[in-house]
Amino acid sequence: MSSPPGEARSHDLTSRVGAMARRFADHVESACPESAERDDTVAWLRAWADRVTVDVTPGEPVPIDELARRLGLSGAEVDLVLLAGLPEEHHGLADACRRCHPRGEPNPTVELVQEITRRDTPDDAMMRRLLLEGPAARAGVLELSGGEPFAERSLTLASGLWGALHGHDAWPPGLARVLVGDPPAGLDGWLDLPEVQRARALLATEESVSLVLGASGTAIGLSRAAALAGAAGTRVVAARVETAADVRRLVAHAAARSALPLLVVPGPTATAAETAGARPVPPAPDLTGVRGPVLVCAPPGSFVPDAERAALTVPTGPIGVADRRAAWRAALPGDGHLAPALAARHPLDPALTAQVSLDLAARGAERPTLAEVSAVIRARAGAALPPGVELRTPDPRGRRPILDPAATMLLHDAVQRLELQATVLDDWDLQRRAGADRGVRLLFTGPPGTGKTLAAHGVAADAGTDLLVVDVSRVVSKWLGETEKNLAAAFETAERTQAVLLLDEADVLFATRTEVGDAQDRYANLETAYLLQRLDHFDGLTVLATNLRQNIDAAFLRRIDFVVEFERPDTATRRALWEQHLPLDRLAGAVDLDHLARRFDVTGSTIRNAAVDAVYLAAAEDPDGAVTADHLITALRREYAKDHRPFPVLAEPTAVARDARAAEVLAAHARRTAPARPGP
Repeated sequence: MSSPPGEARSHDLTSRVGAMARRFADHVESACPESAERDDTVAWLRAWADRVTVDVTPGEPVPIDELARRLGLSGAEVDLVLLAGLPEEHHGLADACRRCHPRGEPNPTVELVQEITRRDTPDDAMMRRLLLEGPAARAGVLELSGGEPFAERSLTLASGLWGALHGHDAWPPGLARVLVGDPPAGLDGWLDLPEVQRARALLATEESVSLVLGASGTAIGLSRAAALAGAAGTRVVAARVETAADVRRLVAHAAARSALPLLVVPGPTATAAETAGARPVPPAPDLTGVRGPVLVCAPPGSFVPDAERAALTVPTGPIGVADRRAAWRAALPGDGHLAPALAARHPLDPALTAQVSLDLAARGAERPTLAEVSAVIRARAGAALPPGVELRTPDPRGRRPILDPAATMLLHDAVQRLELQATVLDDWDLQRRAGADRGVRLLFTGPPGTGKTLAAHGVAADAGTDLLVVDVSRVVSKWLGETEKNLAAAFETAERTQAVLLLDEADVLFATRTEVGDAQDRYANLETAYLLQRLDHFDGLTVLATNLRQNIDAAFLRRIDFVVEFERPDTATRRALWEQHLPLDRLAGAVDLDHLARRFDVTGSTIRNAAVDAVYLAAAEDPDGAVTADHLITALRREYAKDHRPFPVLAEPTAVARDARAAEVLAAHARRTAPARPGP
């Protein structure tokens, strides 16, 4: 009965250590003076070696051979690895090393290693070179500790590596491991891309090349690396690396596991130089001496390839609609009937789709609805909102701005275009034929208080999604590059949730570019250019709201799909707004809303504020009373005072109540004094 593969690999390694133990015993017997201790050590070493030496049927490569192949180790260096691992194999071997060490350490010394391997490596200078600068030493597999003299230094093995060579999942302390799961469904089309096929072919070679996955999120980069390695018939071992020592340990452990090393590079952190306006220098892990292909997962701009090592950037951009649908079908329990709708509404990367699947399973959703899936996506994204960005959930039954029919139709068409993107651009192939962009861009323009923000809430409610409100005052920064970073975070959150993105006071962000007169002008123009590019690649619905349309850059206007003008409300609209905001059953009989609408030329926000203030005044005066004309006039006076506008002169203190008799007298007088019409 044969042993399982893992046991066979472990037995093979132990058998090799047994052979080395015999050579250790031979050296002790010949070099040490006769004594009972010497004889006991020699007898134990030979007895242990006899006990562990077994016949192992050749099969899959054992880890130590794979380590030697990946790192280019010679037979002599493999012997050094075995000698360095003696103390970790058995405590009796550690005791034998301790007896031979001048400082009593449980590790073989350089002198002991030279004597045990002398028949294979008689040249001491060659052994010194291997220990100091050989491939195993450069890779961090072998380490020397202790001071001078050189012959008394201790030979040790990289932390955790001996367990890995036995086939166990041992990991060195201090190296931040990153677990890489199975590749998610929905990446078949991506794997067929020419650049990805080229990277896949390089993984099957021994060529020293860095394959850089410049993903915006670590989860996306890890999933693409797993899919790429799986297509090449291998797997990856990943860790966050910041130093050359981290790289060496990761490469060694990946080699022992017959896997590819995946370097997860953190993004640049803010430093004093950065806050002073200087660009942070991205970390550049040292890959000198690393053999074979290496995968690198790094945020865009955070990894500088080694000048002496080939590098290939692997695209990690958006996937096609077929892959998105496949990812949703695999992620959803049941028959996946929602996959087409979710692929259109939430075009997430398959890695993020798989995360949503985990959240749905935790909630026990056996057949989730479209609304439940959208809620899960919003909950996960809302947990890490960037500063200055607020995620709101509009009430579908909430109040809406009262607009003219043309503006209402534009808002309806914008939502409809968002819902039909997959059909028109993908199924009808309009993206290829006409170069049509994804996403819908609206510009809301008009005076303050005319309902632009309220309309954005209504658009989000009609689209069945959230509203992501960007606080421009917190997003725009005086530090170079900070504005772009803040906006990128807002766009990424909107892409993940497919929320409607509202950029209020858009003229601040999308201002007309100017002639470059100084450094500030140059960087302001760079911000505008960045926003143009980012807006082009956003496939959701964006609302730009401004009070100053003339300040918007013309290049933005060309990218706008719908321009909705918000005019000051006319008399009929003001009448409807008063009705919308006042409790009609609480109005006193003398209140004339028609007169309010004609007499006071105010915006919807002023009407709303005045209505709320008047109701509070009425409730404070008499909880069971009614809202009178005096309450409304007082509230309107306050609103006019806020804007430093003169309050209209009223014929009488409560002119809201119409004097019917006076109106009749004035009408009769007008009829008497009107000129006679000419005859036919």
